Amino acid sequence: MTTVNILSGGAAQGLVRGLSEVFEAKTGFGIDGEFGAVGVMADKLRTSTPADLVILTHALLAKLAAEKLVVPSSIADVGRVETALAVRSRDPRVTVKTETDLREVLRSADAIYVPDTKASTAGQHVAKILDQLGIAYEVASRLKIFPSGATAMRELATSTATRPIGCTQATEIIATDGIALSGSLPPGRELVTMYTAGVAARAAHPKEAAALIALLTGADHKELRQRVGFTS
Repeated sequence: MTTVNILSGGAAQGLVRGLSEVFEAKTGFGIDGEFGAVGVMADKLRTSTPADLVILTHALLAKLAAEKLVVPSSIADVGRVETALAVRSRDPRVTVKTETDLREVLRSADAIYVPDTKASTAGQHVAKILDQLGIAYEVASRLKIFPSGATAMRELATSTATRPIGCTQATEIIATDGIALSGSLPPGRELVTMYTAGVAARAAHPKEAAALIALLTGADHKELRQRVGFTS
């Protein structure tokens, strides 16, 4: 089967998976590609990794368009995704209403599962929060850093730690079996990120890529976007 190739932030993986059958029925094409830290995916596009469609943060996609790597007229917002806390499904949920609550939750965890703290949206934010809370050094040995939020959450699901916690984008938490969305980050420490799709300038299948963007952003699939963790 011919496929549309995607380079995407991990936040969109659940949504793309949920639309794969509809897309195949509509176009006869399958979907293939990579999902991971947005910075890594952008660099893959820059180094000529074949791609028809890119789904990254709004700001990063704008940069790629300026670099003539994404077709500006094709760009469309998919939706916003919150960075949130996760626990194993069998563990008690944590409630974080204030910065003090967040500091204590992170300090009391014996393992903290996060995505790449240099190349991923959520990972960069976690690193910033730990620094701002003044506990980066204290918890450094307990940080479990993985290439993507999806990988971090799969590892959290099977963690043998006593009090593990995770922090990544809500879509990656919701998409992972054995993990529960535990709550939002408190006011002043929250992060909500707009994800945006665009056709790659060197796309082999630009028509089908545009058709997938229409599905990702269309009103017919608003309920699916909300179910997997996107907000309008």
